[in-house]
Amino acid sequence: METIFCNGCGIQIQTTDPEKLGYAPSSSLNRDTILCQRCFRLKHYNEIQDISMSDEDFMQLVSSISEQEGLVVYIIDIFDVSGSFIPGINRIVGNHPIILVGNKVDLLPKSVNKQKLIQWLRSQAKEAGIKTEDVFLISSKKGFGMDELAASMEAHRKNKNIYIVGTTNVGKSTFINRLIQRSTGDKDVITTSYFPGTTLGFIKIPLDDASAIIDTPGIINKQQIVHYLSEEDLKIITPKKEIKPKVYQLNSQQTLFFGGLARIDFLKGERQSFVCYFSNDLNIHRTKLEKADELYENHVTKLLSPPNELTLKQLPPLEERTFRIGEEKTDIVFPGLGWVSLSGSALTVRVFSPKGVPAIIRKSII
Repeated sequence: METIFCNGCGIQIQTTDPEKLGYAPSSSLNRDTILCQRCFRLKHYNEIQDISMSDEDFMQLVSSISEQEGLVVYIIDIFDVSGSFIPGINRIVGNHPIILVGNKVDLLPKSVNKQKLIQWLRSQAKEAGIKTEDVFLISSKKGFGMDELAASMEAHRKNKNIYIVGTTNVGKSTFINRLIQRSTGDKDVITTSYFPGTTLGFIKIPLDDASAIIDTPGIINKQQIVHYLSEEDLKIITPKKEIKPKVYQLNSQQTLFFGGLARIDFLKGERQSFVCYFSNDLNIHRTKLEKADELYENHVTKLLSPPNELTLKQLPPLEERTFRIGEEKTDIVFPGLGWVSLSGSALTVRVFSPKGVPAIIRKSII
């Protein structure tokens, strides 16, 4: 059989073993668009199958970019900046020029100052040792910012390949589908989903006779909470439209639960606002600190959900960290889940998040 690759995820097609990656029935090979069984079921039934490719396999495949020539378009999730920044990105992509793209900007409140956010992203990249040619904010879902980005990509690629790089779930495939739709009118060429690890190999979309846009597998970052959630819970915590901030006026010795996945205890400080930026579908519950442990013990997966029972079985135990916050406006970030913005007088908080997905603080982005 000639070598054929899945149009959805890039894996090499095989027709012999339904239990292995890349399987497609022989009868499907005559179609214009050839999908492996996994992509077919994902696209038509929204079902996801477990994959046998390890984190190391993903990393080794993506790291081969450093041996090629071209432009790297590095996509991060603006709703999960800390979780989608890749440690050692320069080691992965070599000395290629990099355009940094903050995707899913449509999820942020319209009041956000886009120019200040771009400057903030530049500073974050610089702190991470990433040298960028340009920085953009886009929504690949809505099409916002795509024209300006496409023009910059064309200017910087110098007739070479364009490699689309990012962690799982940042919207790389949606981004490429948007690029394809802009140029050809074809929609949803590449498989996309809520679920991490959808793209399993390089997917090449020709730009001309000598170069292509190349979609790469999402790099696994275990500090993203998405890797520990059930399909049902992942849909709940993934924002689908503009975030509506929820504001809680708290006194010290009060607690906020974010479902049962994370928690903030307000230990010390003057009464103030806790502005919460999470999926509109995520339940936030306020209680007294003295009742918080008992509430979690008795109501996790019920009042405090997600997690559901399936997620709870695979979710690491919650670990605590204590932060002392000064006068500067500050975000407490739960990677992949959301953040809480604080301003005003000094305060002390204790936060809980799953082990391996540590909460962090940063200068407020809004």
